[in-house]
Amino acid sequence: MTNHVLRRNPQLYEINACIFINRLSQKYRQSLTLATVPDEEWQLLARQGFDLVWLMGVWQRSPDSRHEALQHPELRKEFDRALPGWTDEDISGSPYAIHAYELNPLLGQPGDLIQVKSKLNKLGLRLILDFVPNHLACDHPWIFSYPERFVQRESVEGVHPSWFFSAETSRYIARSRYFAHGRDPNFPPWTDTVQVNFYSPDLRQALTDELRKIEDVADGVRCDMAMLALNDVFGRVWGKFTDYPRPETEFWTETIGQVKQERPDFIFLAEAYWDLERQLQQLGFDFTYDKTFYDRLRWLSFSNNGDIRSHLMTDKPYQQRSVHFIENHDEQRAVTAFGHERSLAAAVIVTTVPGIRLFHAGQFEGNHIRLPVQLIRGPSEAIDTNIWRFYEKLLTACNSPVFHDGEWGMLDFTRDGLNNNNHLNVLAWSWQHKEQVKLVVVNYSEKACQGWLKLPLGSESTQKVSLPDELLGGTQDYSLKHTASRGLYLKLKPWESQILDMAAGAGG
Repeated sequence: MTNHVLRRNPQLYEINACIFINRLSQKYRQSLTLATVPDEEWQLLARQGFDLVWLMGVWQRSPDSRHEALQHPELRKEFDRALPGWTDEDISGSPYAIHAYELNPLLGQPGDLIQVKSKLNKLGLRLILDFVPNHLACDHPWIFSYPERFVQRESVEGVHPSWFFSAETSRYIARSRYFAHGRDPNFPPWTDTVQVNFYSPDLRQALTDELRKIEDVADGVRCDMAMLALNDVFGRVWGKFTDYPRPETEFWTETIGQVKQERPDFIFLAEAYWDLERQLQQLGFDFTYDKTFYDRLRWLSFSNNGDIRSHLMTDKPYQQRSVHFIENHDEQRAVTAFGHERSLAAAVIVTTVPGIRLFHAGQFEGNHIRLPVQLIRGPSEAIDTNIWRFYEKLLTACNSPVFHDGEWGMLDFTRDGLNNNNHLNVLAWSWQHKEQVKLVVVNYSEKACQGWLKLPLGSESTQKVSLPDELLGGTQDYSLKHTASRGLYLKLKPWESQILDMAAGAGG
């Protein structure tokens, strides 16, 4: 158990564990494991203001999953795109087709994870690891010993042939049964996985026991596709294929309750979609993905940001427990998805609203290439120094206590009298804590705009002041003669962001 309390609005850094070790081994010119990562690599994350480190993909992967990845035509195209000249040695099974919740030998020896956790905890960091409840690898040992834990049937007549695989053909057990592949109902199945049966009491307890093992070596888990374990969702997708009655309680209520009884500070973070995030929070999750916010930032028309604004007006307790991001291993790289300038504006937004701020390894360097999760070696990409410096300033600014302990509130930005609606493209809010007041202003559009920023209550002045801009550098001079009625007059370039320190300006 860690000795420090997790601060509000924490910052989370996702690291692809195999890529991380491969790159560091090249950097230091020696074969490294997670336990032998030089301390300065972890210390850098602490200095950057992170609270949580998610080591993605640390568990043992499936030999069959690797074999399938090497044979899959579409995956091979993805490997060609991401890593030209790749070889078979660069490919592993998917980290989400888990063969065992034991440390991948490529990353170290049994017992190494507890050492990593101890190192991180001493730096004030917490370790987050993967938990994949919905499916396991097709060659997982339970197929041999506990086949009843999985969705299965004696015949695939009348069902989609790609949803099931023959256990007899795959030589897993010596009787003719067909097991279901793990599946999101909106997409084709994950054909290197087998679908667990969430209506089985034995399966539920077995998964909880696996989670209790993770509890010993981590401070929390990121739960893959967490909503697929809900009774309603599982029932809609697989209910007609199971002989077990629908349970009276939710899987997450049971398993989170057992873990929290021993480790109240253990963190449950859900990858979640389909507007089921709030339900998962009510079942005990500490945090849930906010993919809707990502989609609105990425796909919303540039002419009006009303949907972003209205999304942020959701009740504060819910926002406080939402995970905001502009990239992760599932999404395109931010620079590729948003473009250079727009990605930086979006980064300011997700880093300065309530909730967890999730960043992805390579994001600060301006990496363009999204890596398939089966790759254990990545390409060498040049660091974009402008993006790196921008994130340095953003992280420094947002490590201030006001962005964690303060109160957040939306601000109005009104037109300046010109005959256009460009002011609607500006998103603005404040953070206030004790004597500190920070103003965040983002022109989330490709058009220049200007207008009046209404100040938070109690911060008006009649002085002329210079407000430090923590992103652009230097100070911005403002005459505050009319601030009580109109606010600050701002001119913003396309995609420009400002973080203004009102307290420093008033004190100067």
